[in-house]
Amino acid sequence: MSHSRAAVLFVLCLAAFTINVATMIVNVSLPTLTREIDASSRDLLWIVDAFNLAFAALVLAAGSLSDRFGRKGALLAGLAVYVISSLLCAWSDSPGELILWRTVAGVSSAIIFPTTLSIISNVFPDRHERARAIGLWGAATGIAIAAGPIVGGALLNSYWWGSAFVFCAVLGAVTFALAAWLVPTSRDPQTPPLDVPGLLLSSAGLGALVHTIIEGPERGWASAQTLGGFAVALAVLGLFTLWERRQEHPMLDVTLFANLRFTAASGAVTFAFFSLFGFVFLIAQYFQFVLGYGVLEAGLRQIPVALSVAATSLLGTQLAVRFGSKAVVTGGLLVFAGGFLWISSVGRDTGYLAIALQMVMVGSGLGLTSAPATEAIMGVVPAAKAGIGSAVNDATRELGGTLGVAVIGSVALSIYRESIADAIPAGPLRDLAQESLGAASVAASRAGDPTLLTHAQEGFLDGLTAGCFVAAGVALVGAILVALFLPAHPQDDRA
Repeated sequence: MSHSRAAVLFVLCLAAFTINVATMIVNVSLPTLTREIDASSRDLLWIVDAFNLAFAALVLAAGSLSDRFGRKGALLAGLAVYVISSLLCAWSDSPGELILWRTVAGVSSAIIFPTTLSIISNVFPDRHERARAIGLWGAATGIAIAAGPIVGGALLNSYWWGSAFVFCAVLGAVTFALAAWLVPTSRDPQTPPLDVPGLLLSSAGLGALVHTIIEGPERGWASAQTLGGFAVALAVLGLFTLWERRQEHPMLDVTLFANLRFTAASGAVTFAFFSLFGFVFLIAQYFQFVLGYGVLEAGLRQIPVALSVAATSLLGTQLAVRFGSKAVVTGGLLVFAGGFLWISSVGRDTGYLAIALQMVMVGSGLGLTSAPATEAIMGVVPAAKAGIGSAVNDATRELGGTLGVAVIGSVALSIYRESIADAIPAGPLRDLAQESLGAASVAASRAGDPTLLTHAQEGFLDGLTAGCFVAAGVALVGAILVALFLPAHPQDDRA
């Protein structure tokens, strides 16, 4: 790898790191936002999910447009908007204002993220080099998992809440400057006409799907609103598919999904991030409200998972080239499932060494799954269409992650509430405690009753166990499907 291409790869990994670390920083900032800007539980949900909704709705369209108009320009435009929106987040005066600018940040991230992989794919056309580059890209994501809580915790302990968003803006500005200097431009050498209906249908369909998933736990999965939302989303996405099949120059060549290497690898990413995001949602609460770690300490305790993701992302892509994607991705999902089953046994007195080893197992499973599957996806897509290929990879991550938080979170919360109802007499304190483990901690403090918190912690651990079983089951199903359908090697390298 030449020095110039190594520099380009560094900048693209930094861009991916910037988006991922910001997501983790925002998650650890939520309790502080409750105190500082009077954000309700509903506000906190949308401070996170406004970003996710905008990202998921627009990522396919953004990836396609970057192929058409140029990937470097899209990267720079996205970073510029990201910096501005992060600064405006920092100086928001109300939850509504913060949600607005988080939505804009989601739009900018939908523009940025697909360009990172698509430029990598064009700068490294050789499969062996591309696999190593994608491994490093995956490692940057892994490092962000731990860096976000550590940086966020340190800033929130020392400065005002907006400093976390200022940090994101500064990181984005540095990435912008380096990208403007070092990153080459690339685009589809053809200039097909814009597929405007395809752009609109993909955005509407994905937006409706993600919005329905986000609202599912609140409205009820079997409610008319939720079922109607899924029906609308599937109808629009079905119409999008029919439209794309009839176009001479489609936004997304849906025949790619006839390639099992593309489809099975995309499914593996979806299964992996379903389990991962659901797990992250629960483990952060376990660290803070069961083991009593502060925000910064909880972040530091997650370093093992970050390091293992980074190491196995690098290793996994190289193993996939040598031994085949099927074996590596299947093995990764099996390790992933085993890690969740092990974590299901944690309790209030579990030692950190055991927890660290469990996180290494989960992180290793993710690294052996996500990076090799991403390499398989990008290896199928022609170089000229790398932007839309990258966007499909990003969309599967986002859909899997959003669904994982909603489903695993719903399962865990349902069991937690049942445990609270059985252990605590009816009344205002029980009503407050049933909202969340954090709310139960507040209720116990108000009542001066430590047994209330003990009951809540036991109920949370019951929910965590069930959530881990769901995560393990999904990962196991993914492993079986990958073993059945993912070809070990590409039939030929890229067009």
